[in-house]
Amino acid sequence: MNRFGTTLRFASALCMAVIAASAADAQSRFPTRPIRIVSPFAAGSVSDVSLRLLADKLGAQIKGQVIIDNQPRAGGIAAVTAVLSAPPDGYTVALLSSSTAISVSLFKHLPYDPLRDFVPVCGFTSFANIFATGAASRYRSLGDVITAARSRPGVLNVGTTTVGSTNHLTATLFRSMAGLDFVIVPYRGPPELLTAALRNDVDVIVQSYGALRPAIEDHELRPLASTTADRASYMPDVPTVREAGIASFEVMSWNGFFAPTKTPADMVARLNREFFTVLQDQELRRRFAEFGLEPLGSTPAWLGERMASEIEKWAHVVADAGIEKQ
Repeated sequence: MNRFGTTLRFASALCMAVIAASAADAQSRFPTRPIRIVSPFAAGSVSDVSLRLLADKLGAQIKGQVIIDNQPRAGGIAAVTAVLSAPPDGYTVALLSSSTAISVSLFKHLPYDPLRDFVPVCGFTSFANIFATGAASRYRSLGDVITAARSRPGVLNVGTTTVGSTNHLTATLFRSMAGLDFVIVPYRGPPELLTAALRNDVDVIVQSYGALRPAIEDHELRPLASTTADRASYMPDVPTVREAGIASFEVMSWNGFFAPTKTPADMVARLNREFFTVLQDQELRRRFAEFGLEPLGSTPAWLGERMASEIEKWAHVVADAGIEKQ
């Protein structure tokens, strides 16, 4: 080989070594700037409060700043597109959720694909939805509700939040799997739904424990069943829908951290390690339990599989319910 070829190979090797050293140095100095977590949830919501608790702990752990960017507009689409328009360097991540999986079946022209455009980083929290009724209600268990619905088809009504929400589709799935005929009454949001339950405008409601916790603790509402496969640790006395006889029923609401697909693998691994570690913090776990949240702290593989399976699951529920795409 001539001197020019030898020099070129040496220069190329030197360049690659410099790049590798620079990447390793960047990892060792992580973070070099603030980490931005873009959330589709409004400020002050349970999801937002829990995210800010995590951000404080994570910031202290990595000795850097963690910024929460709330973008609840357009049903969460604004938050997702904001992350996709940012550089895929690991410093901007999205908080996606079971609602993201549902949205794939609700919109005709969703401007992103959760499986194609994002790489999973780490699961954040999960929580049960619950069936509840007013304290003065004659229903003492979900079994009572099932019996009443079967004896008087089309009479019993179940309140949820808006059409296409996790709570609405939970009630839809329950109706289908239990083979019942009841009316689902969607309300604009949790406050209106809670008011309807307290006034006995509806027989039963479906909502997250965090949204109903104050009314349950004040004995204004009676929890009948949780929607998760096993009893929730923060509601050990509340049976599951499965225990009421719907053997394979499960709805677990969840959220997790995702990065754009071109994010370097080493950054994804680093973020997973940092998120996973902070989610083991006992004080953080105690605070989450107050809101009815279970820390996940998963592997990227688990989170990716969860997103894929939820997209498929809710597509069937939406189709069976005849919900028209927006």
